[in-house]
Amino acid sequence: MSAPTLPLDAAATTTTDHSGIAILFEGVRLAFEENEVLRGVSFRLPLGETKALFGVAGSGKSTILKLALGLLKPDAGRIVVLGNDMTQMREEDLFELRGKIGMVFQESALFDSLTVRENVAFRLMEERGIYDPDIDRRVREALSFVELEHTVDMFPSELSGGMRRRVAIARAIITQPELLLYDSPTGGLDPVTSNTIVELIVKQRDVYKTSSLLVTHRLQDAFTMATHQFDKQANRLQELPRGQYCDVPMSFLVLRDGKVIFDGDIHQLVHTKDEYIKEYIS
Repeated sequence: MSAPTLPLDAAATTTTDHSGIAILFEGVRLAFEENEVLRGVSFRLPLGETKALFGVAGSGKSTILKLALGLLKPDAGRIVVLGNDMTQMREEDLFELRGKIGMVFQESALFDSLTVRENVAFRLMEERGIYDPDIDRRVREALSFVELEHTVDMFPSELSGGMRRRVAIARAIITQPELLLYDSPTGGLDPVTSNTIVELIVKQRDVYKTSSLLVTHRLQDAFTMATHQFDKQANRLQELPRGQYCDVPMSFLVLRDGKVIFDGDIHQLVHTKDEYIKEYIS
């Protein structure tokens, strides 16, 4: 994918201080009836960093995203997001916090009856009640970022799966969030389209340094993110020299049976001695 001229130049450069942590989980437990999904999960996502979250189906990955959004409450433990203790917040206060979080849902979750313009502008229109020139400018900038400005008046049914995923990213970034959550953003896509989505995620990471938590089933996507960097001047991804890390720190979290069994960088991951993880990444 040929990267477009970068919009939103004022975005994500003024982040409120939250003592250096975007997300903090401490001993988080959650069960649905007899099924204990999370069994004392603890991790932290520093501000400006990206963490990729892995695990087999049912290991609790998407549940962690829902907890970070305040859509679920833990049975035990503590969750702090952008300086706010989610376990102590009232529902009305959560709405304000969610305004600082961008979410890319699995399968995009676009509204079929709304145009691309209306989908991307949805949160801003909810806040203001009208579609004004400022919203229109921001919609076009966000769509330009994902190279889809020409789809502004189309409906989701007229888009390919990859295009819908890119619209979902535009919708997530239009509010210039402090935190981005991705739920399997390349799930169900072909390899070429997946690479396009990964490039957009890396571009968002490296240009705006937005704190990001990414759930993925595709190890190759996260490995690409860890071994490549977006060159703003060249407007494309560039592979890093062997052994060199990207400027924006990236880490990996692996879940098994509701517990964290690994939390570290790519070097630590590929050199792990844990037999389960070695088999998982092979």
